[in-house]
Amino acid sequence: MQTTDKQFNYLDIGSGFPLLLGHSYLFDRHMWEPQLDALAEHYRVIVPDLWGHGESPQLPASHTSLSDIAADHLALMDQLGIQEFGIVGLSVGGMWGAELAAVAPERVKVLVLLDSYMGDETPEERQRYFAMLDAVDQAGAITSPLLEYIAAQFYSDNVPASLLQPLIEHLQSLPADLLRNSIVPLGKMIFGRPDKLALLEKITATTLVITGELDKPRPPAEGQRMADILGCEHVLIPGAGHISNKENPEAVTKALLAFLAESTTPLF
Repeated sequence: MQTTDKQFNYLDIGSGFPLLLGHSYLFDRHMWEPQLDALAEHYRVIVPDLWGHGESPQLPASHTSLSDIAADHLALMDQLGIQEFGIVGLSVGGMWGAELAAVAPERVKVLVLLDSYMGDETPEERQRYFAMLDAVDQAGAITSPLLEYIAAQFYSDNVPASLLQPLIEHLQSLPADLLRNSIVPLGKMIFGRPDKLALLEKITATTLVITGELDKPRPPAEGQRMADILGCEHVLIPGAGHISNKENPEAVTKALLAFLAESTTPLF
């Protein structure tokens, strides 16, 4: 695992058992705003921006895999003096989160994987993702019709414009250097990842898997497969796509609070 002298930008609020929240690719720490107030009432919540996202620096050139990303988050916990903590990760946040839980079981005591998958992509899917990333790299922008297609993958077909349109505008605004130096190489780490389902067997944390029932890139069958390996519950979020915590925030918040109340010792 590579480490870096760069530091994530992060939010640190609340008190109690520490929770490290990992957001989706192409989003940032603000993705978790629907859950922040409820979680911070009972827990210390640390929410970093991933490299090249939000206000964090660009992806370190030395990084080649999600193992490096996992190491960076463990280094952040070291920096904050936090020994034991939980991870709540959505999409790539769950990918590095599960990897961290597997390599540091004495530290990660609770793990929630939302709309994520530790298996690899099929060869066809990998080729499709890489073609899209190469097109973005070549253009130095996310342009139509790819722009609208990518944005639509994050939500169900019934998503309101109030969620979809800001995402389209955000993706459209990303500058060429950020896309080429952070977004594209990070995307190739994510979509070119090896099958790491076997890592789930090494996880000793109390776990929960959550999937939006209408998730397009990470369908419920993948969540169920991970829950079966982990021997934990799999919660389906009604009417939600990939960013389930924004499309049905009430259901996700309820599931998180119920699980965490049973799995941690919060300060009430």
